[in-house]
Amino acid sequence: MIKSVALAALSLSLAVGATAAVNTRIVLAEERMAHEEEGRIITSPIGGVENHFWFDYRVNILESQKELASDLRKANKAKDVRNAWDEYRGELSHERSHYVHVMAKRGYHAPYVDVVD
Repeated sequence: MIKSVALAALSLSLAVGATAAVNTRIVLAEERMAHEEEGRIITSPIGGVENHFWFDYRVNILESQKELASDLRKANKAKDVRNAWDEYRGELSHERSHYVHVMAKRGYHAPYVDVVD
């Protein structure tokens, strides 16, 4: 009796462990690219100039993040999730490039680093 209970407990623990290993979250390519784009979010104003372009940029980034959260809540298909992440990545990229562009027109250039192999 004790032996059969011990075997049942062992079987259950192995099954739970195997299930935990299988239930790893799959990260979509769109989500991965969006997270890479998040790493490029400008965290301080270019040239230290806090003008309306800087504040517009920050507001637009926050708005994009809220929209992503809303889109992900509404998504009921994998395609909707992919589209939400892709749209978010595109918005982040657009907002960054627009902010850098308008500041460059005013003589303030974003710092960058070239990595050479």
